[in-house]
Parts: sequence; C-alpha cells; structure tokens
Amino acid sequence: MVQSSLMVLAVVAVTGAQSTEPPISDTRLTVHTLVREDIFAGFLDNNMDRFARGERNIELLLKERPTEKANLVAWRGGADLYRAVVAHESGKREEFTRQLQQARDDFAEAAKLATGNDGVAAITGGTLVNLADRLPEEHRAAAWAQAYDAYSVLWKAQGAAIDKFPVHFRGELLAGMAQSAQRTGRAEEADQFVDRLLAMSGTPYEKLAKEWKANPASASTTNLTCKTCHNAGRLSAKLAAVAAVK
Repeated sequence: MVQSSLMVLAVVAVTGAQSTEPPISDTRLTVHTLVREDIFAGFLDNNMDRFARGERNIELLLKERPTEKANLVAWRGGADLYRAVVAHESGKREEFTRQLQQARDDFAEAAKLATGNDGVAAITGGTLVNLADRLPEEHRAAAWAQAYDAYSVLWKAQGAAIDKFPVHFRGELLAGMAQSAQRTGRAEEADQFVDRLLAMSGTPYEKLAKEWKANPASASTTNLTCKTCHNAGRLSAKLAAVAAVK
C-alpha cells in the first residue's frame, strides 16, 4: 500500500510519443496503468487526441471495474481540471466554470469512497500541483490548499519510510510537500522539505532546491515536481512484462 500510492503519484509524466492502445479488459493491469499515459499526454504535451482516449477509457473502466470507482473518479477529476485550465486559457469562461465545478465534485466524491481508493490522494495532489498555477488567480488558493491536504495524507502514510524509496518516488513526494507548503504560506515547513531535497545529491530535485534557497522569490513561480519523469513506453514495457509471465 505504501509503494502503490507513491507509484501513482510518481507517474505524472510521459512523453507524447507513446500511444499504445490500452487493453482495457486486461485485469492484470491496474486502472492507473491503463489511463495515466493518455491523461498526462494531455497535461504535459497538450495531446488532446490521446487525452480524449484516456477520458473514454476512464468511463469504460467505471463500468467494467466498479470496485475501482474511487481511483477512476479521481482520474476523471484530474481530466476535468485540465479541461477547465484549457477553457480558461482559451477565454471560455462558462466552460471553465462548468469543468472546474465538475473537477471539484469528482475529487470530493473520490475522497468519500472507502474502497478502490489507493491512488486518490496521489492523483488529486499530483494533478493539482501541476495545474493549480494555471487556474485564474482567485481559484489558486483553494486548489493549493487541496493539494497540500492530499500530499499531507501521503506524507502521513509514507513519510516514515521515504528514504527507502527510489529517487523518483522520494523526490516527487518531497517536492509535492515542499511546493504545496510554500504555496499555502507554510514557509517553515516548505523549507524543511526543500532541505530534504537538497540532500538528494546529483538529482534534478537538488538543483531546483538550490535555486529556491539562492533565490527565495523564485519559489512562487517555479515547479519542483515532475523532475525525473518516466520515459515513453511505460505501458508497452508493462504489457511486455505481463505477457512474459507464464
């Protein structure tokens, strides 16, 4: 359980080149594996064709795997939030308002569900930390507060074992805590997590943490997260690994 949430949190980036058709009916694969590459192709590369496929697959999986409803509704909330950001940046106020409310409703529903929820905090926090600064200014404080709450859930469950995890998992959780604490006015707490990132010698997290220390003003406009992202083809690699199991 500890690693599973971290894995969901950490997979917040893939390149747009990967486009393997997710085998939705293959129950050996988690819902996270099946939807995340397409959803984040939208978030990171603005690949709206793949993003739309991810949205369709979330709806299919909600029918095929009802026990995973919490995770899937959280993924849908992330998709709604991205749609809201795109609408805002395109000057479509009514669409923005509708999509933002849908995102809030989905995140709230996902948080209430007691089963199929291993990734809800990670999906919520990971989505918000990447998109909150792209919302209109009047909505950012609430988004960052929710991001901080989500990361705090993860930290409470996983912080004691964080030093045992691989660089990417460790860095993303520490960076998420640092950035959401900074954005919500918890300067002392943010500094503590930045100090832990500084200890990650030779990693992109250390580099960004040094920049925050050297120029504190930059902290409000730079992103610490998603600095050791996965290469393209993660789904393909997983499919190959599954196929190799007799």
